Amino acid sequence: MFRLDTDPTLLLESEERRQLRVVLRELLKETCGPEEVRKQAAGPRGHDRLLWERLAGEIGVQALAVPEEFGGAGYTFAELAVALEETGRVLCPAPLLPTVVLAGHTLLRSGDRQACQRWLPGIADGSLTATVAGFPQAANVTAERGAGGWVLRGEADFVLDGEGADLILVAAEAPDGTRLFACEPDHGTGAGTRTATRTGTGPGVGSGTCERVARRVLDPTRRQALVRFRGAPAEPVGEAGQAAAIMVAVLDAGRVALAAEHVGGSAHALDAVLEYVRHRTQFGRPIGSFQVVKHRLADLLVDLEGARSASAYAAACLAGGRAELPVAASSAAVACSGAYRLATAEYVQLHGGIGFTWEHPAHLHVRRARADEALFGTADDHRLRLAGLLGLTGRTNGASRTNGASRTNGGSRTDCASRTDCASRTD
Repeated sequence: MFRLDTDPTLLLESEERRQLRVVLRELLKETCGPEEVRKQAAGPRGHDRLLWERLAGEIGVQALAVPEEFGGAGYTFAELAVALEETGRVLCPAPLLPTVVLAGHTLLRSGDRQACQRWLPGIADGSLTATVAGFPQAANVTAERGAGGWVLRGEADFVLDGEGADLILVAAEAPDGTRLFACEPDHGTGAGTRTATRTGTGPGVGSGTCERVARRVLDPTRRQALVRFRGAPAEPVGEAGQAAAIMVAVLDAGRVALAAEHVGGSAHALDAVLEYVRHRTQFGRPIGSFQVVKHRLADLLVDLEGARSASAYAAACLAGGRAELPVAASSAAVACSGAYRLATAEYVQLHGGIGFTWEHPAHLHVRRARADEALFGTADDHRLRLAGLLGLTGRTNGASRTNGASRTNGGSRTDCASRTDCASRTD
């Protein structure tokens, strides 16, 4: 049984974090309004390269959680969580999640100093974007020794930022079991190719050793791709037998990062709705004065504050390397995805008719919330995981079957539906 306790002071926002939040919010307000986000997402790279460079050069966002010995700022995930919350608030399409969180943590968790020294400085200074393949989505990739070293064959689907990342860390089946490999698609023999299609249904363009086909996904601000390896050169990262433990740890880091983004998105939705109901009048008075609207906003605020606490606790556990991180990460995933789902629903509904038009900014958040629900496991997946981690499985009490398994709960049925509605496979 885990003890879910930590130093309360770790959950408070320090003066440095407050300043970081203020600076980031000002920059993102200038560069990531709804129309700018749409333009960036529709661009050839899926994000604004100039903004990516400004985040690295002016604020040092990418370097926050990278150790100083590898060119980073030497802070912790708690500082990075502030940046993720602010980028989630405006749906900034910059690939912080795949590059800094997933790929960065994979390199650090591998303990491979040579790999860290080679690629982490580029991540920290913004000159390198990276991602992972083979997790969270399973991949059919094998690694074999070729004449010039290791090569990868097979394909990995729905790879975050897979279309444009400079470095892909791949979980592949090698003769000695599952191992992690680093592949630089546009480097080495047989340059990688990127396709122009946005559907991902065609065979792709080019004949390189690494072909990348953009997938049509629900959330346009978080691109995904099918990556085909055809004898792509790769280098092993870490030792044999480490991959499974690394992937579990990295996915928990991803869940904590996603929770921070969801807190930011939920806070934006609440602020936008409050601003609207203060000024929208009906029957000669602001609609925010109606009791039914007050109750809905109060419920949303309660959910948001609970999500904020769960996110802060999970970030503190990740920053401190605490043993209860798996419990904290899954708890945050449930609380924050649920709050974001409610926030986006109220964002649409309380704006009335205009909220139901695709052109309204609310729908960018609806797409993000729905797509993210299944990115690192659905809420039901995490409830079942928590039951196992907390030793609650195997109970035969009827109440626990209803309350814990939640198979008859209507809300959980909706969460399960996210496997088909929002697994980022359809538009």
